[in-house]
Parts: sequence; structure tokens; C-alpha cells
Amino acid sequence: MMTVNEVSKLTGVSIRTLQYYDKIGLLHPAEYTEAGYRLYDDAALETLQQILLFRELEFPLKDIKKIVGSPDFDRSKALAQQIELLTLKKEHLENLIDLAKGLKLRGVRHLKFDAFDTRKIDEYAAQAKATWGTTSAYKEFEQKSKGRTRADDQNIAQGLMDIFAEFGAIKDTESEAAKDVEFGATKDANLGTDKGADPASAEAQALVKKLQDYITQHFYNCTKEILSGLGKMYAGGGDFTKNIDSYGGEGTAEFVHQAIEIYCK
Repeated sequence: MMTVNEVSKLTGVSIRTLQYYDKIGLLHPAEYTEAGYRLYDDAALETLQQILLFRELEFPLKDIKKIVGSPDFDRSKALAQQIELLTLKKEHLENLIDLAKGLKLRGVRHLKFDAFDTRKIDEYAAQAKATWGTTSAYKEFEQKSKGRTRADDQNIAQGLMDIFAEFGAIKDTESEAAKDVEFGATKDANLGTDKGADPASAEAQALVKKLQDYITQHFYNCTKEILSGLGKMYAGGGDFTKNIDSYGGEGTAEFVHQAIEIYCK
């Protein structure tokens, strides 16, 4: 057991902050001494680590309380997602450092703003929060996934990736048609300068509807708002983008994102 003073020295968290965490029900001590002093065990310190990681990721205390207090909270899954978020933050800071160095070398009139873009971080954070059980969508997913075997989950995941492969086939058709035009291939006069399917085509939009219905059937009610958020996440980089592109070919994730944005509007 460690006293509140010892925990404060170990973690750098002030005694007043630890007292406040206890008061709001975020982090209770393991027990109190007869004199009323707080004592913390290893389990309490592990919870404090999670709290501090979420604080580094700028989560509000009320959200952290819901997350770590949820009976479905998976520490190992949360840690993996925290690593991903922290890595994205690291990349963001490195981009800002590179920008600042560039400004120093080239002067303040070097107008470049993409380093300030935090959309990738925001989108991954939103997805991570959903899996931490703080949304009704996640609760619905939990209900629908009850009783599924590992084989069931694998089949459902494969079905989802097959839809992305269909998107990739449309994208490849577009690319090949564009090449035909670029290199002067002979085309039917009725086709004019048609470059094949695009994100707004009926075929692509039908696939978006198929994707939406599939998610609703197997995961949670996929509203247009949720679908739009997923589309941004698909094209946001990281494992999602890599996995989708591995099934549909390079650029598929971005193609899906564009098709979803058109569908949702």
C-alpha cells in the first residue's frame, strides 16, 4: 500500500488532484486508515495510469470516468488504442516541428497549414471511444455479437472486406478507362469521354447502401451520420486504410470515403 503523499511523489499528480479524483468517484483509494488517510494498492495505481493516459489524450474527466468505470472496459484493448492515438499525436507534433523549422529557414511567408490538421487524430479518437462502450452504437454491437463464435466473427469480417473489394473493382474500372482515354484508345462514340465508374455513380452508391445495410445487420444501426464518420475513418490512415487498400487496391479507402460523402449528402 502507498499513501497519497507517496503516490503523488511517484506519479507527479498533486495530492489535491488525487483527493479531487476520489471526491468525484474517478479514482477511489483501496482503503483508508483509521485516521482517514488514503491508501492505494497496485490496482488503484493501474487505474491511475489509465486515467493519466486518457488525460494526455485530452479526454474530459467525465468521459474517463465512464470509460474506466464501465464493466466492459478492456484494459488491453484500450492500451492498444491509446498507443495508436499517442503515435498519431507524435506524428502531428513532428509535423509541427518540421513546419516551424521550415518557417525559420524560409521565413514567415512560407504559407503551409496542413501540419495543423488534427482530423486523423479526431476521427480515430471517435472510433476508439465507441469501442470503449460509451456510445449506444457500441452497446447495440455488444448485444448483436453475443453468442457469436470466432468463426462467425471471421465470416462477418470477411463479408465486410468483400464489399470493400467490390469498391476496389469499381475504382480499378475507372482507372483503366481513364488510361484508355489518356493514351488515345478507341472508344465507342456513344460513350464519349466516359472514364468509367466514379464515387457518384449508381454502382458506387448502391455499394454504399450495401455497406450501410451490412453494418446495420451485423454491428449497429448505421445512420448516415455514423456512416459519414466511418468513411472519414476509413481514409484517415493507419490500419483501417491499409486493410481496405489491401483488399481493394491502393486508393480504395479514399474512393469509399468519397462515395460515402456523396451518399450522405
